[in-house]
Amino acid sequence: MAKKRISSRRSISAGQVRAQEARHLMNTYKRPPIVFTRGRGCLLYDAAGREYLDFLGGIAVNALGHAHPRLVRVIRREAARAIHLSNLFHNAYQGPLATKLAHWSGLDRVFFTNSGTEAIEGALKLARANAHAQRKNGAVTANLGKTRILALENSFHGRTFGALSITYPVKYREPFEPLVPGVEFVRFNDIADLESKFDNSVCAIVLETIQGEGGIFSVSESFWTRARALATQYDAALITDEIQCGLGRTGRYFAFQKFYSSPDIAVVAKPLAAGLPLGAIIANDKFASAFAPGAHGTTFGGGPLVCAAALEFLTIVEDQDLLLRVRERGAELRAGLEKLATRFNFIREVRGEGLMLGIDLTCDGAPIVQQALRRRLIINCTHDHILRLLPPFIIGKRDIAEFLKKFESALSAVSKKMPASAATRGPQLSIPILQQPGFAAASRQL
Repeated sequence: MAKKRISSRRSISAGQVRAQEARHLMNTYKRPPIVFTRGRGCLLYDAAGREYLDFLGGIAVNALGHAHPRLVRVIRREAARAIHLSNLFHNAYQGPLATKLAHWSGLDRVFFTNSGTEAIEGALKLARANAHAQRKNGAVTANLGKTRILALENSFHGRTFGALSITYPVKYREPFEPLVPGVEFVRFNDIADLESKFDNSVCAIVLETIQGEGGIFSVSESFWTRARALATQYDAALITDEIQCGLGRTGRYFAFQKFYSSPDIAVVAKPLAAGLPLGAIIANDKFASAFAPGAHGTTFGGGPLVCAAALEFLTIVEDQDLLLRVRERGAELRAGLEKLATRFNFIREVRGEGLMLGIDLTCDGAPIVQQALRRRLIINCTHDHILRLLPPFIIGKRDIAEFLKKFESALSAVSKKMPASAATRGPQLSIPILQQPGFAAASRQL
């Protein structure tokens, strides 16, 4: 029997797409029955041509929206030149991109990866390599067990084994155990707990400057400062995961730049190549020197096309003063949300920085996401009751006004179906962080 020919043409119907996915894709995502076919700016369009306002931005990836003309030009140009070149040779864009990332971060050296989780893996290897190098150079006997890694409760760092090992929620880790040993979790923003677990056996502490998947919680300045001091004291790496909150999302180049001290290693990805897969490890000279030729590598990371796109993304942010725009639009959006919170008492708190905002609810957030989608508004819910907004940096006042109108309508629809007591009763929370000593301090920081 002749094999059925699978068409690669775009004329395939949405129903056929869903049927093929149902038959041949692994069952890892729960998706609504919408097939998106294109985007422009802050808008997405489905197979039927319907228009949606995108306030999720590909989960913080599409920082310049969709089909940005300058990015399209660069991608077309480089696709006609060289999509991939082996890392055994130089290409024209790794050096300029590494230079700009070093300038933005205040750090020194860069390694390019394909994704955020790979960048986390590389950063953990770099920290361990630094500790091992100390032993080879005649370090004291007390350093022989310098392999422990500290991470924070409520963290999310990725899906590969190393990244998963420092990801806190049990639901992500338990199905794949045993994971990488030597990891211990510190209570969020709890300095006493940090001090009790930090000693000379620690080679790294890893934290998200703002926890994204964890519900938009910021590390406090006092916690950051103490972590920095302890990392220096014990010659361990302070690694900041800025995969979601970095590269302009908060209105700064990096979210950690609100603090007076810097990390040893910063990890970025999501918006770096504006939709193409690219991540980076950025380190100071001390820790970067722990890698020598052959110690680490990648096949696809840092190819010419993705690096050219990333360089253009960073240049556009600078040329169009988008950091200022992020701060201004973020303040307007937050003010609008806080006004809605006075009308809907199941909104417990609005928090975040710039265009990374969380809306904490006393009820399940999934129905609100569904109602928003019916109004052709794309948002996201994490931890069951925290709505997450990650719109593109290019949003304007009209986009915010349209968002608030659609969002208010979605809230109204849900509130009408809600029992009278539901909007006022306390939340049924499952997030340990909310019951921990550091939570009140964290909330004040936000």
